[in-house]
Amino acid sequence: MGHVPAVDQHSGAAETTSDLRDVMRQFATGVCVVSTYEECEAGRVHDAITVNSLTSVSLAPPLISLSFRSDSGFLATLMETQQWGISILDADSERTARLFARPRHEREAALRSLPSEAGRLTGALLFGASGWMECRYRDHLVVGDHVMVIGEVLGLGVHESPSPLIFLQGGFHRFEPQR
Repeated sequence: MGHVPAVDQHSGAAETTSDLRDVMRQFATGVCVVSTYEECEAGRVHDAITVNSLTSVSLAPPLISLSFRSDSGFLATLMETQQWGISILDADSERTARLFARPRHEREAALRSLPSEAGRLTGALLFGASGWMECRYRDHLVVGDHVMVIGEVLGLGVHESPSPLIFLQGGFHRFEPQR
C-alpha cells in the first residue's frame, strides 16, 4: 500500500476561504476565454474574460457550465444577451489569458488588438484557440457568492494543438501530453 499523507483535521467545513483556495490551487484546470456582447445605440459592444470554471455537463443534449462571481459585470451582460462564445486556449495563448483576466476597462484594448472572428451562430467573438464553442443560455443556479450558468452548445470545433494551457497553483503552465 502507498503512504497516506498526514491530514489536518478540520470540523468538516472549510475553516476559511483561503483554506479552500489553497486546496483548489492543487487542482489543474484548462483555461478559456468567454466572450459576449451588448447591443447599444452605437452598435455592438463586445466583452471577454478569462475563465477556468468550464465544465461539460451533458452530452445529450450538449450542455456546459461556467461559474462567475455574482457581482460580475460580465455575468450581467451574458445574462442579458443569453449567448456567448468560448475559446479554449492552448499553451501559446498565455498572453491572451492574461489580457482578459484584467478589469473590464483594460480588456477593451485587448478586444481591439487581438485577432478574432464573430461566431456564425451567436455573433460572440472567437479567438484563435485549440477548441471553440458557441452557446445559448439554458439555466442558471445561484451558489454561494457565484452563479453557475448552464449553456446549450449550438456549434463547436477543434483545432489541434500540441499543448493546452492549464492553470495550477495560481499560475499558467504548459502541459505536454505524452504521445
